This record gives sequence, C-alpha cells and structure tokens, in this order.
Amino acid sequence: MGMFTSINIAATGMAAERLRSDVISDNIANASTTRTSDGGVFRKSTVVMSAVSDSNPQWNTPFVPSSLDNGPGKGVKVTEIVKDTTQGRLVYDPTHPDAIKSGPNAGYVEYPNVNIVNEMVDLISASRAYEANATVIDGAKDMFTAALQIAQ
Repeated sequence: MGMFTSINIAATGMAAERLRSDVISDNIANASTTRTSDGGVFRKSTVVMSAVSDSNPQWNTPFVPSSLDNGPGKGVKVTEIVKDTTQGRLVYDPTHPDAIKSGPNAGYVEYPNVNIVNEMVDLISASRAYEANATVIDGAKDMFTAALQIAQ
C-alpha cells in the first residue's frame, strides 16, 4: 500500500460523484423534454457504481490484523449509466404537438419519468459524498505534512 493510496481512492470517489452530479443535472434539465433526437420522450439516467478491489494485496504481514488481510480496495468506478425505461406521467393536452394521436391514450402527452424532488435529493447526496472525499484528501495531506515535520 503506497503513501498516496488514500488520496487515489478518494479521487476515484470524487470523479464518480462528479459524473453522478452531471447525470442528475442532465435529468433535471430535461424534466420537461417530451421529444429527444431519437423521437421519444426523455428517460431518466442513473449512474451505477462498483467497488474496485485490490487483486494483489500487499498487507499480508504479521503486523496486520487478520481482518485486514485482504487490504483496502482501490476505490470506486462507474460501471454504467442506465436509462430508466418506466413510463413517465401522462398529461391530457390534445393541442400539444407531442400528444398521442390514437389509441386509449389519445390526447395525452407523456412527460419524462424525472421527479425533480428526488433528483434534488440525489444531487445533494452526490455533493455531500464529493465533499466527504475532498475531506479525506485534506486529512491525508495533513497526515503527510505531520509525518514530514516529525522526520525533520
């Protein structure tokens, strides 16, 4: 485990949370988009993250407790960005250019499946996670500074 491992792990978290914030911002910006470039209604996107594990742990020493034998992970990565295919809300507006022309839902307009309140809560959560990772980096820098002062 290198000296900068904690910084690298926190940096992966910051990058993932920044992308999550970008996706949430896109969802909010398109909350009223009834027609996209492919012709359909906008669909909410969600970021899927997974842990990056250390396949070659270097902590296998007699001084490390057995509960830590596998060592720390290497952070987080964005696995994919998934489109939510659930139907959005239907609003009756037969004069809207994107209103359904025929069938049982004729005259209704399908709006995106984006709930602004939920998106704002997710955005705050992503922001707090980003801040927490930044705090980890600040703490690691403080520890490195203290270690350098001890060495002098």
